[in-house]
Amino acid sequence: MVLSNDHLVQMETRYRANLINSLGGFKGLVLIGTKSCNGNENLATFNSLFHLGANPALCGIVVRPNEEKENTLGNIINTRYYTLNHVRPEFYRQAHQCSASYEHGRSEFKEVGLTPEYFDGIPAPFVAESNIKFACKLERKIDIDVNGTFIIIGRIMRIILPDEYLNGDGFINLQHAGTMTCSGLDSYHITKEVARLRYAKPDLPPREI
Repeated sequence: MVLSNDHLVQMETRYRANLINSLGGFKGLVLIGTKSCNGNENLATFNSLFHLGANPALCGIVVRPNEEKENTLGNIINTRYYTLNHVRPEFYRQAHQCSASYEHGRSEFKEVGLTPEYFDGIPAPFVAESNIKFACKLERKIDIDVNGTFIIIGRIMRIILPDEYLNGDGFINLQHAGTMTCSGLDSYHITKEVARLRYAKPDLPPREI
């Protein structure tokens, strides 16, 4: 099958969304925790997390067109803090349910049965059931005019994870931690490592480490 842009434009909306969302392959799956200025907690499912750099430690998320209300976008803009929480098999169904369009001000934590957790210096809630989680402070919001989405760039302010998942070289073993990934909008996956390869150099063949 070969599909042109003309084919994409003519596709039924949901079919096209499934096709394009799964085309990019497996994606990072996180629950983003925020808290509004009124004290209302919010938890949302995101699969658009991407790495921006390690020095300074930055990451980005893509946010769909949305009003800045008591939701993920509005809470990040107004409070500047948010948390990103890895999803495990024990609660992926609850994580999926967080993508439902609850009324503004209703806590997804309460609606789906997950537990908010706080650490000193971070005003946004973490997910207690998540074993790898980190907090970010907003650095920049970038408007994407071509489709009305936004890129949120955050500086990583705190990382929380069990010692046993952190290797001596700084590598986090996500498979041992049970971190899940996703494809498309609704397909959840566990992972199996094939190999880690040493840093690539022109004069050396690939070698496992």
